[in-house]
Amino acid sequence: MTYDILLVGVGGQGVLSLAAIIAESAMKEGLKVRQSEVHGMSQRGGGVQAHLRISDSVIASDLIPSGKADMILSMEPLESLRYLTWLKPEGVVVTSAEPFINIDNYPATETIYATIKKMPKAYIVKTSELAKEAGNVKTENMVLIGAALKYLPLKKETIEKSVHNRFAIKDPKLVDINMKALELGANS
Repeated sequence: MTYDILLVGVGGQGVLSLAAIIAESAMKEGLKVRQSEVHGMSQRGGGVQAHLRISDSVIASDLIPSGKADMILSMEPLESLRYLTWLKPEGVVVTSAEPFINIDNYPATETIYATIKKMPKAYIVKTSELAKEAGNVKTENMVLIGAALKYLPLKKETIEKSVHNRFAIKDPKLVDINMKALELGANS
């Protein structure tokens, strides 16, 4: 089994945190993990991407070959479109609905959604709305992981443990909020 995820977004959205939680969960399940990150101009609203490769056997490279990603997990809808050439024909796109408009000629949101919806497996998640419902708008990335759970080759319980571990050391109150965000995403 090999499962390749390209995680994308804009600097500050938590792309690398998403990758860390999924990678930790995969390792807890005894799988091999390779990860590579590209930060770009992330501090100025530029693109961020992380290649995350999960396998039950040896992984030769950190980078996902073009056309081989099983999933694009995106914190920003336009960013999901930038990387479609990396996706397998039967791959899935899971993206946040909320745009991060950081360029003057940002396309109309409905045009972006229409293009995403043409994909055989594409899910646009209202992460901001669900994060607010969870109790903290900063939990959008947990909502996104929740929405992707049905496609990840990992147990929900393992992801929950990784989320718990990540936030318990920061503030125990954050554990419940992030768990609720994860659940809301899973039920979206």
